[in-house]
Amino acid sequence: MSRYTILSAALIAALTTTTATAGPLTFDAALAAARGHAPSLRARTLGADSARASRGAAGALPDPKLALGVDSFPVSGPLAFEPNRDNFTWARVGLSQDIPNAAKRHAQQARADTDIAAADAEAVAEARTVEVETAIAWITLAYAERRLVALDAVRGRLDRLVRTSPSAVSAGSARPAQTLAGRQGLAALDDRRDELVSAVARARSDLIRWTGDPTPAVAGPVPDFMVDPAQLRSALDRNPMLAAIAARVGQADADVRLAQADRRPDFGVDVSYQRRDPRFGDYVSAGVTIGLPLFKSHRQDPLIAARVADAAKQRAQQEDTARQLAAGLDAGLADHVMHHAQWMRSKETLEPLARERVDLETASYAGGRAGLLDVVDAHSALANAALETLDREALVAIDGARLTLTYRSDPR
Repeated sequence: MSRYTILSAALIAALTTTTATAGPLTFDAALAAARGHAPSLRARTLGADSARASRGAAGALPDPKLALGVDSFPVSGPLAFEPNRDNFTWARVGLSQDIPNAAKRHAQQARADTDIAAADAEAVAEARTVEVETAIAWITLAYAERRLVALDAVRGRLDRLVRTSPSAVSAGSARPAQTLAGRQGLAALDDRRDELVSAVARARSDLIRWTGDPTPAVAGPVPDFMVDPAQLRSALDRNPMLAAIAARVGQADADVRLAQADRRPDFGVDVSYQRRDPRFGDYVSAGVTIGLPLFKSHRQDPLIAARVADAAKQRAQQEDTARQLAAGLDAGLADHVMHHAQWMRSKETLEPLARERVDLETASYAGGRAGLLDVVDAHSALANAALETLDREALVAIDGARLTLTYRSDPR
């Protein structure tokens, strides 16, 4: 086998093993990766599996108890420690079974059912949270990279202009100090660039957290979410967050019924066989035990009151969550309108004016009517305007993703 063949095989193997995590990551691909790899979502799913596995034991009878013993063994008197001389000592083997009342067993089964419902609801709510956070992380990284490209474009243009300043000084059309202004302007843009590079790294680390992709490279267009306020408001009642809190209300109600079941007596049965000396007969005993909840006002009633208060607390939190969702939607819609108006103003007015100023100052500098410092200031203003436009556009995109994904009625 040739060296080339070996290297080719190794390269193909490396590409094959990294296909799942390498390559461009589109918006939809990022969401799909998060659904499949987010640890928090996997934890919720395992919690639901645990609740289902526990359902089979709910309401089941407790394990029976085996009793072994010796009864009526003499330890004093003329027959002390001589059980073979009397007919009272026997070896005992018995079984006992506790039987909780039917209401308690049914309440335990109902509580297990509410645990499953709550775990499923929390998994759905977590899935939506993962989608929202992944969408925001992907959009944030996409615009962080765009900001870096925009700044590099402005810096490259200024750098080409600064490179011509020594010749302008030699020709007498510019003062020597003006070359320093150009270098200072480039240094300031470099400082800004370092900040953008750091922002890209932070955004990428956030996307790695949700997708599990160690080297995410965003690709494809940023989704244009159509925000429909009426549709989002109509879907509030079906929000997974409300479903999760409603499931917790169901758990609290089941706890109330479980506490109330303690007011009813429990039962128990026991059977035993007593083996005596062969000279005497053996015995069989059987019995029933009945719990006596005689002190309900001191034992069961306080616990019932506590569980009722817990249920009321969950209902209050349910109402608070509903109000928070409605208020959050209204506030988000208001911010979205504001951010969109600011983005349009920056895109259609502020950035074009900054570009026009750069063109005018550059032309004036070439004609000897403006200094290099004026050109540097114009380029700095253009860099700020271009970045501000992207900042505002990113806010609009993030608003759309957050509102649409958080408040939609059906899975995307």
